[in-house]
Amino acid sequence: MNIQRVKYKDIEEVPHIRIKKDFKEEFFGSSPAPFIGRFGYPNVNIGVLSPQFHGDTSYYDSPKLWSKANFKIGQIASLRYGLVNSRTKWNIKDVHNTCINRNIISPKLTKFVDICQEVGMAKTAAELEIQLNKKPSLNFRHDREIIPFGPRAEIKKARITANTKVDTRIDKVVSDTDLKAAPAIIQLYKKGFEETSLNKLISVGNLGIKKNRKLVPTRWSITAVDDVISKQLIKEVKDQPIGDYQLYFGGGWGNYYLVFFFPEVWSYELFETYLDKKVNPWSKNSYAYSTDYESYKGRTTYAEECAGGFYSSRLGCVEKLKNIKRQCSVLALRFITQEYNVPLGVFVCREATRKAVNNKPIIFSTKELMIKYAKTLIKNKFNFDLEFLLGRSKLLRNIKSQKKILEFI
Repeated sequence: MNIQRVKYKDIEEVPHIRIKKDFKEEFFGSSPAPFIGRFGYPNVNIGVLSPQFHGDTSYYDSPKLWSKANFKIGQIASLRYGLVNSRTKWNIKDVHNTCINRNIISPKLTKFVDICQEVGMAKTAAELEIQLNKKPSLNFRHDREIIPFGPRAEIKKARITANTKVDTRIDKVVSDTDLKAAPAIIQLYKKGFEETSLNKLISVGNLGIKKNRKLVPTRWSITAVDDVISKQLIKEVKDQPIGDYQLYFGGGWGNYYLVFFFPEVWSYELFETYLDKKVNPWSKNSYAYSTDYESYKGRTTYAEECAGGFYSSRLGCVEKLKNIKRQCSVLALRFITQEYNVPLGVFVCREATRKAVNNKPIIFSTKELMIKYAKTLIKNKFNFDLEFLLGRSKLLRNIKSQKKILEFI
């Protein structure tokens, strides 16, 4: 078997999606989410996502709900491609200056930023009246981190048509302009707020010390939230006793995770294997993979190969350790199958990992027995030889070479 190390962007594909074509230039809609682009940063698109109707559209932007209700890929895609991105382009630095001194740029921009921020804070979808310069058009541009959305068009006019409901706990941290963003995220997460709600607050500049608040591209805000939360949980997990040899398997949306817990101090490694992305067309057993690793001390650079999936899967794993009050080294193996035919964003990594580790674990007395069982499981499930990934694992090499305290006694 030949396995080639690649980055996800090298093998992305654009699926064929069928969506309705009768989008209007003027409509009333309930927006569940803002969207801040990243292409051309700092000159980016600032917009709101909305279907062209009023009502409860919160289920258009809730991965936890989709996971709990077992939404299929097609159901999620149908929802998301029904969202129109009503947007305008501005320089993020200009927007930041406008938010600090609301008279120096443009009253029109100030008003639209206010709308985006209200949408980002709203407990339920904000009701809007929107006028576009022309009918929205669809231009597929998939991003691995972002949940997809539908057609887009330049916004001409927008206004909120009903009072927006805001959770008092959200309102409290948004109003506190002396509270840093990271503690605010942790505070809201521990009160049960979904990660999507938190990255919206970051994205539209609703959190942090007042002078530092600014718009953040949605893609970056998603990873920032996963990273901030998991780092806090890792600190707490490091104070827990060492756990057992445990193996978890499961997932969803064509993404399956095999998660090893080793009775060692914290470290984490992720492999992502693309079972339908053949590297060598002349070989039946040729797969592409990506990998990133984190030692006990943590990372000092961005996980370039696995990108946001590294942080989202890490969050699911460390949540489990926090729940069982144990510390372990975690090796997570992601298998992406042909079932995953529409890119849905990095939430898939987070929720599929959670599904896997929430299954009942298989507990082993030794590392050898756990690895042997895992090889058989993956061979039967995917006809894949796990040895080719395990042999490349930094985490396993470190476990093998690391001396234990007892060896010095």
